[in-house]
Amino acid sequence: MNLENRIRAFIQLGNYLRESFFKSQQQKINQSKLENQWFTISNINKVIIAWGDLLTDEALRSWLNPYALVEPESRREVLIVMAGNIPLVGLHDLLSVLITGHRAVIKLSSNDKVLMPVIIERLLKIAPYFKSQIESVENIKEKRFDAVITTGNDNSSKYFEYYFKDVEKIIRKNRRSIAVLTGEETNSELQGLADDVFSYFGLGCRNVSKIFLPEGYDLNRLFKVFYAYSGIIEHKKYANNYDYNKAIFLMGNNDLVENGFLLLKEDKSLLSPVAMLYYEYYTDIDLVQDFIKDNSDILQCVVSNEKTPFGHTQKPKLWDYADGVDTVEFLRSL
Repeated sequence: MNLENRIRAFIQLGNYLRESFFKSQQQKINQSKLENQWFTISNINKVIIAWGDLLTDEALRSWLNPYALVEPESRREVLIVMAGNIPLVGLHDLLSVLITGHRAVIKLSSNDKVLMPVIIERLLKIAPYFKSQIESVENIKEKRFDAVITTGNDNSSKYFEYYFKDVEKIIRKNRRSIAVLTGEETNSELQGLADDVFSYFGLGCRNVSKIFLPEGYDLNRLFKVFYAYSGIIEHKKYANNYDYNKAIFLMGNNDLVENGFLLLKEDKSLLSPVAMLYYEYYTDIDLVQDFIKDNSDILQCVVSNEKTPFGHTQKPKLWDYADGVDTVEFLRSL
């Protein structure tokens, strides 16, 4: 199966996601929700719509054309250790491995064991050739691999770095996203910021977990646009995090600003917990830019009028690689 046929297979998969997935997979959607309460029907729908928009002829060719891909001299076995914080978060790695002509060995996340197999099953119906190109494994210690792509946290990355020390690899760690406001943002841009904060309950590395505000910024401007997400507190797991973090931080005599569904805390850290958003005031924007440069290795998105547009952190293009590492170029080099 040459590159052109592989592209066409994924175009057909995109057609399926746009036209038939919701009608044909309601049982699997409900099952996924039951097995992982963070995977709400709304969030699953959002992911499927996003992938339907990405797997088009135009998008795929715009992504791949700069690489001038040729068939690999030898097909490599590439292990993909998938995350499960957001539905189908490992699909981009699977797409990248298959589109470059290699063989994908998948370790599914325990949090996303329903939807990914559905997507793979449909792909195999479209292009049976891929049956020899995809394998799912439970125990990664039972096989040897030519390359590894893992997505996890800082602790798991240490294990993977050691375990796969002699293998070509991409090891992704914890990343966070921030927003830099000037005070001149429109309501539309601030509504986009709300999407960046609350989409997928803020569980993704592309979700904004901290905002930089000009000195004297009125937080009520944020609360007004955030109110559209007030219903998020009805989600049990989110509400449990809200209550827990509120209690912990108040016991520590921390000053919190809250609106009943989001906790705001003035803090220099980037790692805000679920249901909480950190903020920091600045008087010199140059110092904020210095902060961004100094922390570029742990920042996924910087939302501003000059960087990632407001409302687009969870709408990446195919070439917006996680951790800024070009996955296709990595696979080409194997």
